[in-house]
Amino acid sequence: MKKTLLCVAASVAALPVLSHADSPYFSLKDGDGFKRFSISVGALHVMPQGKAQPFKVNTAVKNGEVAKNGDIQVDTVLNNLNDKKQQGALAAALKLAGIFTGGTLGSGLSGSSSISGLESWDNPGTGLEADNVTTLGIMTNYFFTDNISFEMKAGIPPKVDLNGSGKIYAPFAAIATPQIGKLPLEFLNIDLKNDIEITDLGAHGAAASARAWTPAFEFQYHFGKTGVNKFRPYVGIGMMYAYFNELEMNPRIEQDLIAAGHMIANIKEGNAGAALEGKKSKANPQVDLEASDAFAPVVTAGFTYDFNDKWFAVGSVSYAHLSNDTTITVTDATHGELIRSKADIEINPILAYAGVGYRF
Repeated sequence: MKKTLLCVAASVAALPVLSHADSPYFSLKDGDGFKRFSISVGALHVMPQGKAQPFKVNTAVKNGEVAKNGDIQVDTVLNNLNDKKQQGALAAALKLAGIFTGGTLGSGLSGSSSISGLESWDNPGTGLEADNVTTLGIMTNYFFTDNISFEMKAGIPPKVDLNGSGKIYAPFAAIATPQIGKLPLEFLNIDLKNDIEITDLGAHGAAASARAWTPAFEFQYHFGKTGVNKFRPYVGIGMMYAYFNELEMNPRIEQDLIAAGHMIANIKEGNAGAALEGKKSKANPQVDLEASDAFAPVVTAGFTYDFNDKWFAVGSVSYAHLSNDTTITVTDATHGELIRSKADIEINPILAYAGVGYRF
């Protein structure tokens, strides 16, 4: 009995010593090994989920604007007749006139046109979508407590392809009034209407590309205890900032937009016929592509797995509700802005991250 009491007394006396002794990292003592800072690097795979949003186009040609037609081929007029109007007799008269004029209506005969449809229009079925991309991710964490931390997400800004979809058409319409000398022949008004293809956004590979800078910050809650749980899931919520530079447009699409710039410039210069025939104007159209900055909420679910008190593995999946807008302008030094085309880009990415980290 005395021996038993002595052993119990010795055990109780030893408890304070054991509880304050240096214990291994994964001990039963809550919070053992808690460190303030961590950093990890790994693969960050970005998977945009947004759908293409249609382009809206504005040009410098206002509805009802009157422009001289200049020289124009008879076939050009015939090919752009409004097929919803009965103009058979007029078409026959134009063909007959072409026999005597060598197929060309000169500026003294072609008269002028009241143009509509080009001031502003939507393009259903068109738009841009960001492609998947993988880059090097860098995550840094500061722990306020063993459970609550503040994380900064960064990485090497990747070059992102923007895939295009759909064709952009210009809904050209006009009432052309021939003339003899300076006398307009309104009784011979010609109703023109045609959707003129400007470019096919999906025909030449990626429509554009941009370098994406998307730093983010989160407040996170980590379940479990350091020194007790090797596997610790966590959740986070925060904000992402998106900035895009080094924007480049597909050369084929850029050339199509330059041609569209010449079309608008020809109308402004009093050569509406040349606009329909795709001829170059006196202008020098330049294409510019811009993307707006954006902020977006981001949520994360992930986990860490500790190898020891310093090294750990980490994996996470995040979602950001991110969208911005892209603006394409075609300008000329003489005429100013000829065309402005704008579309929202829904990115809404899912970000999958897997890496290895170090605590200190």
